[in-house]
Amino acid sequence: MIDLLVFKDLAAQALGPFGDKPTTLTEGQQEAATILWTSADETTKLGVWECTPGHFTADRTKGGEYCHIIAGRASVTNADGNGTKEVGPGDLLVLPQGWTGEWIVHEPMRKLFVIDAA
Repeated sequence: MIDLLVFKDLAAQALGPFGDKPTTLTEGQQEAATILWTSADETTKLGVWECTPGHFTADRTKGGEYCHIIAGRASVTNADGNGTKEVGPGDLLVLPQGWTGEWIVHEPMRKLFVIDAA
């Protein structure tokens, strides 16, 4: 039997400790996250992530990411500098497998994410 799961109040979801953002271009930028669910084959992960303001690079060559923005605002740009998208609360951002680019987080951001490496 496969159980149903419900995760409530993601804005208040406890996260792991904040630590340095490895791909940051802004000194002192911090992030924290928690994984809420992982598929049996470990190719799909669902979690909540939070990040302080700053600028960082992102690489989704190994798997796509789907982000529902809970709080905060950011500008997300393709690696070639084209196609900047502004995202904020309530928005759904799709970063297809193969995407690379940069984020500029303008205010503390929290998102629900799904990473699919299938």
